[in-house]
Amino acid sequence: MATEKKSILIVDDSELNRALLSDMLYDDFNIIEAENGMEAIAILKERELEISLMLLDIVMPQMDGFDVLAMMNNKGWINNIPVIMISAETGSAYIDRAYDLGAVDYISRPFDERTVKHRVMSNFMLALKQREMSDLLVEQIYQRERDNKIMIEILSHIVEFRNGESGLHILHVSTFTEMILKHLVLITDRYKLSQADIKMIVNASALHDVGKMSVPDEILNKPGRFTPEEFEIMKRHTVEGEKMLAAIPARRNEPIVKVSAEICRWHHERWDGRGYPDGLKGDAIPISAQVVALADVYDALTSKRCYKDGFPHEKAIEMIQNGECGAFNPLILQCLGDLQAELKEALHNNSPTETFDSGARDNVEHMLKASGSDVSNRTIQLLEHERMKFRFFASLSREVMFEYVASPEMIVLTDFSAEYLELPEKIPNPAESDFASRVFNKDDFNHLMTKIKASTPESPIVEGKYLMTIRGEQKWNKVIVQALWSDTENPVLEGALGKCLDITEETEELQQLENLADKDQITNLLNARAAKHKISNLLAAPNDYLYAMVFFDLDNLKRANDDYGHLFGNKLIKTIADRMIANTRTSDICARFGGDEFVIFMRYKDEHQIDRIFHALTEEDLDGFPVRVSMGIALSNECDGDYDTLLHMADQAAYAVKKTTKNAYKFYNALTEAEKKLTQ
Repeated sequence: MATEKKSILIVDDSELNRALLSDMLYDDFNIIEAENGMEAIAILKERELEISLMLLDIVMPQMDGFDVLAMMNNKGWINNIPVIMISAETGSAYIDRAYDLGAVDYISRPFDERTVKHRVMSNFMLALKQREMSDLLVEQIYQRERDNKIMIEILSHIVEFRNGESGLHILHVSTFTEMILKHLVLITDRYKLSQADIKMIVNASALHDVGKMSVPDEILNKPGRFTPEEFEIMKRHTVEGEKMLAAIPARRNEPIVKVSAEICRWHHERWDGRGYPDGLKGDAIPISAQVVALADVYDALTSKRCYKDGFPHEKAIEMIQNGECGAFNPLILQCLGDLQAELKEALHNNSPTETFDSGARDNVEHMLKASGSDVSNRTIQLLEHERMKFRFFASLSREVMFEYVASPEMIVLTDFSAEYLELPEKIPNPAESDFASRVFNKDDFNHLMTKIKASTPESPIVEGKYLMTIRGEQKWNKVIVQALWSDTENPVLEGALGKCLDITEETEELQQLENLADKDQITNLLNARAAKHKISNLLAAPNDYLYAMVFFDLDNLKRANDDYGHLFGNKLIKTIADRMIANTRTSDICARFGGDEFVIFMRYKDEHQIDRIFHALTEEDLDGFPVRVSMGIALSNECDGDYDTLLHMADQAAYAVKKTTKNAYKFYNALTEAEKKLTQ
């Protein structure tokens, strides 16, 4: 059976050089090509685990070979992919810098085929052997971790067997401890706990009750309440557990033994200082013991014992938070509240060994990869399978999908998206590209990037609505982005996955509904609510414009309805609206406030505007019926930008007209004191 070829990445801006190297190596390797450093980084990000070796030129546009090596060091790729430099530069400064950045070899141009093939194959075989050794090391470390876990479980089960408890107690306490500690370091930096510290505390938590080995059976398994004397004996399990661990020869100074001892002694202390055996208070209690104490209490409440039934999850949480089961660190209680759903789900875990096996191998492989080892071919095949599925579903969805890479900054489009947007698949410096200025506009793209960079590992989802230009048409799109953060103690934004959903139809339908909601049904003018919103925005805008608020009502609508019927009354209202539209500008705001009340809001120049509009509304009768209005005008320099004040002043002026002459107009600032009092 033929062996599948391994892949080599050739990076050179010269097509001829790439062709020469490809011809020399294609019999033994699958060749992948990149014409510059930026393209190489994009390929590495997508196909890191399948590339067995890289041939890298130094002098290239956009991103030279040294920059590529620096990025590979930053990303950790250099640990898994041997790099052979290929260059016409033979100066020692170039060669030394390449080796300093992690290159394993250096081949000068012009190329000698025998030299190239020999050195490529030698470095490839060396890397292959290192990977085989890594796989063996993974298996050995995994087995050792598993054996350690089993031994701790055996000891813990012995303790629980004497106590008549389920073997699940240790698993639950360990699981809850890990969940609480991981959440604790996310919400506060008060406790300087590394991932290694958390793992150690979780393992040590299994021994929290080892001191119960010293408690007589008749007390340990008593179904009823302890007498004061019996309780004092039971309380001794804390100090006895510490003594047992401290007495281990040659191991008492091991970190895990020290942590186990402090958990044994102090996991019954209380935050308020009323616990035992030492009455420690607050953070004088080690954080390891604080968290195990809470995990222990939660599992004890929710578990069935010979002397009680288990409480429901919700009741147990309520009891702990109400202080019915001791006093706890407020930060740990916050973790308990935040993790309620996860804790409830974890109660269903019932196999300690299976729980360990499900994640241990992945953890060991991740640890070794971070220190310079590769993962197995099986992992590569699974990743390629997932990549194929993604591409397939992405092509079926017919949606624009993209990946943002934070360093070096680039946008990577799916095959369909690149073709649909008529852009290359890989877009370096996206803020200066057509993607930012033609598909988005620059301000919108910068807004989206600001939101992505302001995301957090706890809240990585970003959404925005943008008017985008796609294939020459402007379309409203909802952009949904998942920010990608590194899984490290100090998370770093590595990039994001994004998707653009065309919501043009929904947006237009919503706009139509909003327009309908904003319009008066009889006149098609704005209603009072919509007019207030628009006018308030204009008044609040930073400008030096002088505006006029024109408020008027019909003097004789009631007579029109009484003498000619409501259909004629509606016709009169519609006629007034038509005359308003015909005699104002499109930038002016015309509104019906209900009944026979109307408003015009406009940029004001002089009184001739008002006089012209007044006469346009009233000079011509409607079917022999006189059209008459009482009109008041207030200017925006009198209201300090407040809509309600301006409307009230215009209304006062109109009311003064209605109470005196009718069918006329007055300015608020021309009202006499008597007229103002008339409107009170």
